Amino acid sequence: MTKKNQKYRKRKQGKNFPWLFLALGGGLLLLAVILFANRDGSGGTPSLIVDQNKIDYGYVKFGENRQFALKVSNTGDGTLRFKEKPYVEVLEGC
Repeated sequence: MTKKNQKYRKRKQGKNFPWLFLALGGGLLLLAVILFANRDGSGGTPSLIVDQNKIDYGYVKFGENRQFALKVSNTGDGTLRFKEKPYVEVLEGC
């Protein structure tokens, strides 16, 4: 082999070698960003509790308004999220 061919081979190998590590490092960095971006931070299971299971107002006339307050808490170790707006169901005779 001539000296010119040896220099060309060394130069060619030198150009490809860093690009391989750069591509692998970039791929690993992209994978890490995707994995951490998909985490929602909950890490556990949410648990919903209400301070009153039953509210008894007795007899209420038709058209008469009554108000009450409920305290809703998340006692679990995860983030509590609602997919839809929560509602309260009123049952007669309970």
